Amino acid sequence: MYETFYGLNGRPFQLTPDPHFYFESLTHRKALSYLGYGLAQGEGFIVITGDVGAGKTTLVSHLMATIDKARLTAANIVTTKLDSQDIVRVAANHFDIDTDHMDKAQLLSAIEEFLHAEARAGRRCLLIVDESQNLPVDALEELRMLSNFQLGRQALLQIFLLGQPEFRDMLENSNQLEQLRQRVIAHHHLEPMSADEIEPYITHRLSKSGWSGRPKITSNVFRLLYAETDGVPRKINTLMSRILLMGSIEHAELIDQKMVERVLADLNGEEVEIAEPSESFAETKSPLREKPKKARDTSFEHAPAESGEMVEQVREAQQQSLSHPPHVPVSEPKQEVVNPTLPSGREEAVSKPAVAPVPAATRAPDVEPGLPAIDDETAEIVDMFAKRLSLVEKRMDGQEENLHRVLTMLVEWVENDVRSKESYVNAGRAA
Repeated sequence: MYETFYGLNGRPFQLTPDPHFYFESLTHRKALSYLGYGLAQGEGFIVITGDVGAGKTTLVSHLMATIDKARLTAANIVTTKLDSQDIVRVAANHFDIDTDHMDKAQLLSAIEEFLHAEARAGRRCLLIVDESQNLPVDALEELRMLSNFQLGRQALLQIFLLGQPEFRDMLENSNQLEQLRQRVIAHHHLEPMSADEIEPYITHRLSKSGWSGRPKITSNVFRLLYAETDGVPRKINTLMSRILLMGSIEHAELIDQKMVERVLADLNGEEVEIAEPSESFAETKSPLREKPKKARDTSFEHAPAESGEMVEQVREAQQQSLSHPPHVPVSEPKQEVVNPTLPSGREEAVSKPAVAPVPAATRAPDVEPGLPAIDDETAEIVDMFAKRLSLVEKRMDGQEENLHRVLTMLVEWVENDVRSKESYVNAGRAA
């Protein structure tokens, strides 16, 4: 992805070892010197150790790309936990020796015959064993026995052992591997790169992929990369791949410290906001992409004045009712429907309850027929407005219900007051 955006012809920071990207740091230069010395000797064991991702496999792959294959036959195996018989069979298979239906004695005889044939053809044989820390002691001893094959005074097989630091510790401390230690003619431990090698390493791999200066990288990025990776090549490759990926997503032409820090935060599981692409690459932002501001509910602020007047009238009626409590007659009066004549303005209030107008900010936008389907963001905005409109309607329904309740109470008070007065007049007449 990012290689397309930045115009690269490949992935400069791929994790798969590739001799094309071999970078000769100080520690790799020393290791290559030991390997060259060992090849010149043509015998014994050469041991290269290093931390995970230090570049052991890339180093040997680079060496194998430079050798004369007409004079050297090499086989490269990556081991798991193989026993003594399995390691012999795997080695024979990588030298293209047919091992079907062979026991161990037959396997050893077939390997020796092959080595003699190569020597007579003027070729030496090299066996490279990667991940040697996975091999048990008996398998390592079996490899030592293979190195004993000779033609006169010439050794027929040379072996490179690549492994992690624990293999170095096992080789140095195991009493069972004393004979193997005596066959080791060169040993080098790959150290991480130094801080001043980070920038040359990155620019080297970018240049091998057709880098033309895009993106530019600030100097503080290299210091930060060293602090986060401790100079381990594979860690640098992993981090740089993520940085370039984010750069391509954001259409960034400059890789700076802030971007690296955001990538590190993302790798640590923190929520990171991706910056909008620059205007030179991104489309003009639509106003609909802007988050709508929450509109303040002003439905009560814009209620008509009649509501306030009605409340005052109800309060006055309450005070009058309390100061002149209605007289309840002993005999139950006939039930009749009373339509009291309310003061001017009250009839209108009863027949037409006050309804607050819908604020303009809460009205859903009109959608003209025949227009294409709206996008998700526009739909979300319309849905939000619809929900707010529904909320306002519920509030207005509640206001209307309360108003009806108040008006009903007012009517009842008026009825009771009328009945009380009639009872009082009738009682006076009777007296």
